[in-house]
Amino acid sequence: MTSSAKTALCLTGGGVTGGLYQIGALAALEDVIEGLSFDIYLGTSSGASIAAALAGGVSLRRLYRALLDPADNYFPLERNHIMSLDFDEWRRTIFSGMSSMRHGFASLVARTPAPAPNDLWEQLDRLYDALPAGLFTLDRYETFLSDFFLRRGVPNSFRALGKQLLIPANDLDAGELVMFGSPGLDHVPVSLACAASMALPLFFSPVRVGTRFYIDGGVGRINDIEAAAERGAELVVVVNPNVPIRAANASGVPTGHGSGSSLRDKGMMWVYNQAMRCGVQARLQEAIERVQSKRSIEVLLIEPESSETLRFLHNAASFSARREILEWSYRSTRELVRRWVADHKPVADSYGWHATASTDGASIPPPPPPANID
Repeated sequence: MTSSAKTALCLTGGGVTGGLYQIGALAALEDVIEGLSFDIYLGTSSGASIAAALAGGVSLRRLYRALLDPADNYFPLERNHIMSLDFDEWRRTIFSGMSSMRHGFASLVARTPAPAPNDLWEQLDRLYDALPAGLFTLDRYETFLSDFFLRRGVPNSFRALGKQLLIPANDLDAGELVMFGSPGLDHVPVSLACAASMALPLFFSPVRVGTRFYIDGGVGRINDIEAAAERGAELVVVVNPNVPIRAANASGVPTGHGSGSSLRDKGMMWVYNQAMRCGVQARLQEAIERVQSKRSIEVLLIEPESSETLRFLHNAASFSARREILEWSYRSTRELVRRWVADHKPVADSYGWHATASTDGASIPPPPPPANID
C-alpha cells in the first residue's frame, strides 16, 4: 500500500429494494469494522442518492433507523416522488400518434391497387416513433432530493462536498458513459446527477442536464471500480444487490394475483428486471477482473446469496417487506464482512480497519426514534 492509497465505496443501485439492501449492508459494515472510512464515493442509479448523502455527512445509522419506522420523517420519500407520470411525454405520444395514423391512413387510401396486409404493418411501424420516451418523470424526485439535502445540511454541489463523489450516467445521444463530479461535469447539482443516473429506460424518461439527455448509469459498461482506481483507490468496497433472482427451486413466487411458479407470472416488467440483473452482475464481474488484471487492488464485493433473492420480489412499499430486507441485509453482511476481515487481516490493518468484538445474533441497536423527529 502506498502512502497516498485511498479507499472507495461503490454502490450499484437496484431500485427501492436495492437501496434498502445497500443501506442494511452498509449499516452492518459500519458496525463490524472499527475505523471505517472512505475517500471516494461512487453511486449508480438508486445507489447515487445513498452515496451522495454519505459523502455529504448524513449518518448511515440515522438513515437506517428512519427507514425502519414508517412514522419517521427524516427521509420522507413517497411513491409519488418516483412514480410521477411524464405528462409532457404522454401529450407528445398522443399528438405524434394521431399524426402518424393520419399520414398512414392517407397513404393507404391513396395506394392502387388496394393495399396488401404488409402495407398495413408498414404504416403501423410509424407508431413506434410515437411511443413515450418513458412512463414516468424524475423531476419530482430531483426536487425531493434537493430539498432533503437542504434540510440535512448536505451540499448540493460536487465542489462543496467534503468527500469526492462520482455519479455515472449514460449520455443518450452520444452513447457514452460520463462521470458527474469529474472535471467538466462537477458544476451539475448533485440532486440532478442522481436523477440522471436513475433514469432506467422504459420506466423513466431521460433526464435533461443542460442541452444533453442522460439515462441510467448501470445500463452499459461498468466503470466505477476503474474510476476509483484511477483516483488512487487500492481498496474498494462494492455493494451490489443486482444479482439474478433464483426462483427455479422456490416454493412460490409472490405476485399481485397469488403465488406463481415463475418470474414470468409477475409480468413484463419483472422479466425485464431479471434481464437487467443478469447483465449487471456479469458486467460487474468483468469489470472487477479487468481492473485487477491491470492494477494491484483489493475488492470487497458484498452481494446477496442467490437463495435469498426472492425477498426482492415483495412490495417495497410494504413496511414489513422493507423491514425484512433491511434486517436480512444487515445480518447476512455482518458475517460476510467478518470473514473478509479475517481472511484479509494485513490489508484491513494497513487501512486501520479492525473488526469489532463479535456479537452474534445482534441487530442494529436502537429502536426507531419517536415519530416526527426532524
